[in-house]
Amino acid sequence: MRPPSVNDLALRIADVGLPHPLLVIAARAAIAAGDADSAADEAHRLRRNLLGPAVNATGVLLHTNLGRAPLGNQHSRALLDLESDDQPVRFSNLEFDLASGRRGSRTTHASLLLATLTGAEAALVVNNCAAAVTLVLAALARDRGVAVSRGELVEIGGGFRVPEVMEQSGARLVEVGTTNRTRAADYRAAAERDDIALLLKVHPSNYRITGFTEETGVADLAAIGPPVVSDLGSGLLDERCDWLGQRPDWLAGEPGARQTLAAGAALVTFSGDKLMGGPQAGIICGRADLIAACAAHPLMRAFRPGSLVLDALQSVALAYLRRDADAIPFWRMAKVPVEELAERAEALGVGRPSQTTALAGAGSLPGQEIPSAGIELDGDYAASLRAFDPPVVARVNEQTTVIDLRTVDPADDAVVAAAVRQALGEQA
Repeated sequence: MRPPSVNDLALRIADVGLPHPLLVIAARAAIAAGDADSAADEAHRLRRNLLGPAVNATGVLLHTNLGRAPLGNQHSRALLDLESDDQPVRFSNLEFDLASGRRGSRTTHASLLLATLTGAEAALVVNNCAAAVTLVLAALARDRGVAVSRGELVEIGGGFRVPEVMEQSGARLVEVGTTNRTRAADYRAAAERDDIALLLKVHPSNYRITGFTEETGVADLAAIGPPVVSDLGSGLLDERCDWLGQRPDWLAGEPGARQTLAAGAALVTFSGDKLMGGPQAGIICGRADLIAACAAHPLMRAFRPGSLVLDALQSVALAYLRRDADAIPFWRMAKVPVEELAERAEALGVGRPSQTTALAGAGSLPGQEIPSAGIELDGDYAASLRAFDPPVVARVNEQTTVIDLRTVDPADDAVVAAAVRQALGEQA
């Protein structure tokens, strides 16, 4: 039997809701496989491979594979519903000075807010923390030495390592101390015998070294002479956590940007999409002259963020200034009492309510668990839950599927319940 034409088959599956060119791709794939009836399945696979919403039921608050910190609903709608008629189409004053009517700078909007939050003289935003560190090293230490403790030569996600980042920046790595113990005298000796431009302190946000250890604090480093750059990584703005009222126990030991600068760091770098709870971004805060040097470097053109990132980051920064944790989804989820999560688990009416433990995730707070609650299912239902629309992503531990409600918005409880019922029905 002669197969249908590609265009005819694409028209038959138009109810999938994809643009016609993508339906054509699905139709061609089905015809090539010798199964024209599979065209709709091919189209659905294409649709699921597009960027879209998912319900995070893993208990990992900053799940890297699920976009790390979730953005507020206003940003999600803007990204996912570009044809909405709810709001008029408007531009932004991204690089426009409203007072003078002339070209402005995209670095001034969120930067002012971030400097205020951290007590810095100035701030600069780039597209991620690796870019922030690279820019700082390239602008301030090219062809000169940067002293780093051997215990802080970390590898971050994706195999990126501090020595490699430093090499690409043009700075020269000067290792000091040992893996487990590095004293102020080690940095001081390096500064005396070498052309040291910076002292770089890297917070081990994704691992812990315990036992016979010693490290040098920022205050002691600042007394040595060269500017201290502290890469905080995870991005806790202020150890006091004023936006929560008090510091949670699971944040114990995590350094804040404000306190690190107050201790004497010339610059701090950190991520926008980890403990800050904003979009993916790299943030540099500190001395105005050093920030200016970074902003003027040619790499800034390659590393600068776009308007969507800056708009989202500004919204998050304003929420911090208002001390409105509920406006930041990460903190809203993190601070929910376990008792409330347990009540929601009971109300789902499916599975077995249980106590669970959540994690910050994204290489933040290794080993720190956050008490939580959810439901358990005997068996591995992860694939069935992911097949639901929208997909529900759970975790499996020793053939038990765990659905942790700390990372599920209450508005999605009904979605979770329906996904579980469907999964149980499919495998009954």
